[in-house]
Amino acid sequence: MKYAAPVLLVLIGLPLFAATPEVGKPAPTFDLAAANITSVFPDKKDATKLSLADFKGKNVVLFFYPKAMTPGCTVESCGFRDRAEKFTALDTVLVGISTDKLAAQEKFVKKEKLTFPLLADPEKTTTKAYGALGKLGYASRYTFVIDKTGTLRQVYTKVSAAKHPDEVLDYVKENLSKPK
Repeated sequence: MKYAAPVLLVLIGLPLFAATPEVGKPAPTFDLAAANITSVFPDKKDATKLSLADFKGKNVVLFFYPKAMTPGCTVESCGFRDRAEKFTALDTVLVGISTDKLAAQEKFVKKEKLTFPLLADPEKTTTKAYGALGKLGYASRYTFVIDKTGTLRQVYTKVSAAKHPDEVLDYVKENLSKPK
């Protein structure tokens, strides 16, 4: 009987996890341990955490990925890395997040020479708040575009790791930023 409720929820089509936040509403806040903070905040040499409030006045591309150093996550993260200067020119910061521990994020940054912060959410609180927790307990490959006021502007829940960085860059170009 202990499995009856989850099975019933699946059978009647109700989500087992939280829905993604609504476009046009404030993005859920976060305050998480992060690797590579100085890549966007060179003056924060001693910082160990980042919060959404730290990015006030910048657009943010918050992309969730399942697991550091796996093939699809590497393709997507390196795709964003290779376009980072274009995002920066559009006043947009890239931030990756997974349910990995901080040590895995730090290793991923170093191995792939990533040029943006990676948030560690092993407690899965932020992943749940964004409705991005998958059934196996890993983050789903979802992306959230947040504008300079902290408002959620775009949600991607169907993502091709290889094509997605260009898709997001095009959205930011067309909808959020004027080049510097």
